[in-house]
Amino acid sequence: MGAADVQELIEALIQQQLSEDQVTLLHSFLANVEQPGQCLRLIEEAAGRPPCPHCGCQRAHRCGQASGLQRYRCVACRRSFNALTGTPLARLRLRDKWLQYLLCLIESTPVRSAARRVAVAKSTSFRWRHRFIAAVLRAPRSQLSGIVEADETYLLESQKGSRHLDRPPRKRGGKASRRGISKELDCILVARDRNRQTCDFVTGRGPVTAGQLMKHLKPVLAADVLLVTDAAKAYQAFAKQAGITHEAINVRAGVRARGALHIEGVNGWHGRFKTWLRRFNGVASRYLANYTGWLRVLDAAELTAPRHWLRVAVAPD
Repeated sequence: MGAADVQELIEALIQQQLSEDQVTLLHSFLANVEQPGQCLRLIEEAAGRPPCPHCGCQRAHRCGQASGLQRYRCVACRRSFNALTGTPLARLRLRDKWLQYLLCLIESTPVRSAARRVAVAKSTSFRWRHRFIAAVLRAPRSQLSGIVEADETYLLESQKGSRHLDRPPRKRGGKASRRGISKELDCILVARDRNRQTCDFVTGRGPVTAGQLMKHLKPVLAADVLLVTDAAKAYQAFAKQAGITHEAINVRAGVRARGALHIEGVNGWHGRFKTWLRRFNGVASRYLANYTGWLRVLDAAELTAPRHWLRVAVAPD
């Protein structure tokens, strides 16, 4: 097909009112057209000449190829490796479909729909989702500066997919047996500055403590931040212990803001996260950190194409 034929086809498509299913099929077709060999090239470009993932030695020599990727042998430990060794993507197969699947991640497509779209098994779709997200989340967290809002939200703990529950089973959409914040709830701590840099942490079950704040929140805060939170005592104890300037907003008393000080930004993130999460019909607690990180990556709008996700996932630590 020549350039004139392609232009004629594009003009014909513009004139048509394509349905959502037809657009999906067109995306799928175009992804398959551009992918042969492209994924392997992107992997090699992103990894460069990687150090040995086994001993860290920078010296290695080429040692043939395996599954289309250059293989290296370490001069020091004599073990072989390739660009994916030591990453969450190691040993994953069907690489010619990775870019098409990454588009599903960008569009927040549920597991079964993504499996049908890419023509892989449901179990493969689930595995790829969490391996790719884990690979992208290896990047260092952003440093928060200026005015930083912090607050936590809670979700009912879930053992979805587990064959051995440590509690009686409950129906989907169930409720905690006790009112208020208890050990039946997973705590999601979110901190966000006025530059829209966001950090999220799944701290465990029950109310957040000063010790958890010191462990998770302290490393991402610049020394001169102004921390704005609600009036929970854990934040006051943490700020005193960490030597951070702190302002508390008494939300329970109906105070929403005090001048420029408020926590509306972080609470808005909580709302977007819970709304976005509904499309997946419940997620297991053990994967919750992957989902908060997934939305954080989508919110940042820096990885807007499958090749961007792949480069970050493969890049050396």
